[in-house]
Amino acid sequence: MSTRLQRLTADRLALAGGAILLTLGLAAIAAPLLEQALDVSGIDADLLGRFEPPGGAHLLGQDEAGRDVLARLLRGGRISLAIGLLGAIGCTVIGTLVGTLAAYAKGPVDAVLMRITDFVMSLPSLPLLIILAALDLTKLGFSPDTLRSPMAGFWRIVAIVVVLGWTGIARLSRAATLAVLERDYVTAAQAQGATQLRILTIHVLPNAIAPVIVAATLAMGRIVLAEAALSFLGVGIQPPATSWGSMLNNAQDLLVTDPMLAVWPGALILATVIAINLLGDGLRAALDPRAGTGA
Repeated sequence: MSTRLQRLTADRLALAGGAILLTLGLAAIAAPLLEQALDVSGIDADLLGRFEPPGGAHLLGQDEAGRDVLARLLRGGRISLAIGLLGAIGCTVIGTLVGTLAAYAKGPVDAVLMRITDFVMSLPSLPLLIILAALDLTKLGFSPDTLRSPMAGFWRIVAIVVVLGWTGIARLSRAATLAVLERDYVTAAQAQGATQLRILTIHVLPNAIAPVIVAATLAMGRIVLAEAALSFLGVGIQPPATSWGSMLNNAQDLLVTDPMLAVWPGALILATVIAINLLGDGLRAALDPRAGTGA
């Protein structure tokens, strides 16, 4: 593990990606504190301050409703980054369970789980995302009051991206588990009478998890983009909640009046995805068992 950590810390691009993500995450968490310190708001409208340029306490100016742009960006980052993180965790948990079980059980269980995986992978992702995000959940028994909650759109998008996004990790986990099951130490553990649960938790999962970690990191970037696309199309995060995608949606009619209202959230989405990819590439190189062996 120390060797892998040394490889990761020696990768400047990966460290830069991690630093960007950490900075954005901490800034988003601290959004209410920043509003209090500067005496601004990313929620309350100030019609007398509409489209005010940067200056004073408003470091990035004010938007079409007089809300502070910086505070709004940070509040939007809380939603966008949280969806990316929770979605990636959900995809990883489901994908790892399905892939590991398929590889370990083999036979009919493997065939059924992989056919389900193939079916979900064959679905057109973006159209299905849009349909599920726009679906009227009151017809499924959800109360209107629940759906009007500011966080209803948040949890809906998390659920959608998890349901549709676990398949790649499942296939990767299955392949990694099959490779580990062929190792001599697994055979030795079986010969010594170790239980299947012990073999799975002690010998298989820890040695098959490295590629899954990389895939989970990269999945976060895809989920951030998916949320931005849904919110930009108007079927994602709904007011009064905000995300970077919903900010782009609001700014599309204001490109002539104030183009920076679209530039800032777009730039943060771009920076986030690039940072995630840099960190993912660094993790891939650091966790590669062939690294440093000349293979």
